[in-house]
Amino acid sequence: MTAQNLVRLAAAGLTAFLLCAAPATPSLAQQPSKNALALANEILDIKGSMTIFEAVIPGVIEKSKATLLQMNPNLFKDLNDVATTLRKEFAPRLDSLRAEITQIYASRFTEQEMKDTIAFYKSALGQKLLNEEPAFVDRSMSAAQDWAIKLNDEVLQRFRAEMKKRGHSL
Repeated sequence: MTAQNLVRLAAAGLTAFLLCAAPATPSLAQQPSKNALALANEILDIKGSMTIFEAVIPGVIEKSKATLLQMNPNLFKDLNDVATTLRKEFAPRLDSLRAEITQIYASRFTEQEMKDTIAFYKSALGQKLLNEEPAFVDRSMSAAQDWAIKLNDEVLQRFRAEMKKRGHSL
């Protein structure tokens, strides 16, 4: 998988996460039971949901390293060494993100809904969906990106045309 595909997949995952984190129904005030959390964890495992977040910690570390390299390119080796150490140090933080996502999932779905979801994902159709979804998301993100580029071109043309009517050449 290319870096661009990983970014697209991470973006899609983050979007899905943010949608799940959106304000929910009043029943959210209750803490999910241990069984509900276990079911939510099972769904995360079946779907491989945490895979999309695995690049977040290394990505943040690399971005910080790049920022520091701009300040002093001579520190490349030392910054690489520190980055390696930080990746190992911060890797366990993914578990806390998983716990938050599990909590959100278990808060938004009943135990029966999660049992039904697990049954679905274990079915032939559910397995097909799990296998096809990464390619679907990748193609959808690519299509959306192409669509946005075309829209951007059209909007820029309209801006130029409207500004020309007002005596401005852009």
